[in-house]
Amino acid sequence: MDGLLILWQDTGLANFQWQQLVMIAVGCLLLYLAIVRQFEPLLLLPIGFGAILANIPNGGFNEPGGLLYYIYEVGIASGVFPLLIFLGVGALTDFGALIANPKTLLLGAAAQFGIFATLLGAVALNELPGFAFTLKEAASIAIIGGADGPTAIFLTSRLAPDLLGAIAVAAYSYMALVPIIQPPIMRALTNVEERKIRMVQLRVVSKREKILFPMLVLGLCVLFLPAASPLIGMFCLGNLFRESGVVERLSHTVQNELINIVTIFLGLGVGSKLSADKFLNLQTLGILVLGALAFAMGTAAGVLMAKLMNCVCQDKINPLIGSAGVSAVPMAARVSNKVGQEVDPHNFLLMHAMGPNVAGVLGSAVAAGVLLALLK
Repeated sequence: MDGLLILWQDTGLANFQWQQLVMIAVGCLLLYLAIVRQFEPLLLLPIGFGAILANIPNGGFNEPGGLLYYIYEVGIASGVFPLLIFLGVGALTDFGALIANPKTLLLGAAAQFGIFATLLGAVALNELPGFAFTLKEAASIAIIGGADGPTAIFLTSRLAPDLLGAIAVAAYSYMALVPIIQPPIMRALTNVEERKIRMVQLRVVSKREKILFPMLVLGLCVLFLPAASPLIGMFCLGNLFRESGVVERLSHTVQNELINIVTIFLGLGVGSKLSADKFLNLQTLGILVLGALAFAMGTAAGVLMAKLMNCVCQDKINPLIGSAGVSAVPMAARVSNKVGQEVDPHNFLLMHAMGPNVAGVLGSAVAAGVLLALLK
């Protein structure tokens, strides 16, 4: 009988707490969104499964010696995995649209307004009972507005690691919901005539320009914001692999095998932070609400900046492409194109929107560097 009692006490049935069951249900919901609804499946699937593993009683996944423990400590707590993701994203990015129309850099910069506005909102939320965000935690929440998952994870792992699960899930969830969240904001801030604007054909960008551009970006980062150089540096290295044309094997590996492997481990590592004791609290609800507001304000700021630029620029800009400044490459650019074609099926905005879209990647990395430099 004693043996049976010991065996029973070691089963999941005897040790499950309702909080763990709730978080396993959350993990299953993420799997549903990834598999059935196909919302960011490359990350939501491993995150969801990681959440299930992290909440298995007596599983030991998050304890020293457990798989998820080492994945998190080696790859996320150190900041290595987000940097490797940036290396892969750089190799997948074509800066041609941004180089051809440098004005769109302003749209990417404007879309980061949501980050800094949400920082103030997170601090103000402390006036309500149940909330006690430190300035570092508020900065980590605010970066959700950049709609850039690796940047959010990188900054949060440095400033507020205890909030990593909630912030990562919010960041990737809102990225996945770009086609749902952005169009109503874009339509509300523009009229039909503005959405019909056809932009001037982009010029052809030379190979030399594409090679020099990442070096220029890195040089400016080193001179003015070294704190952002880990993200910007890896991004520029990946892009140089792509544009140099002399390391095709490296470029192919970074774009495929490396980024795929890191994505698996990154997702599992983030999922490991979705344990019941860290996720089920009032602060998590605040993070989700603030993240949505940050994303909405970033979208609106990009559109409004484009409208402002039309007051002074000779070549008109379709305000819809301003929404792509929140990053979420390339989904946000596709949404800009889709909303534009609702009123003019022959107006192709995709390549124009890629300018602010890749500028948004740089903008979110710069914003993270600014916050890191001020709060580290």
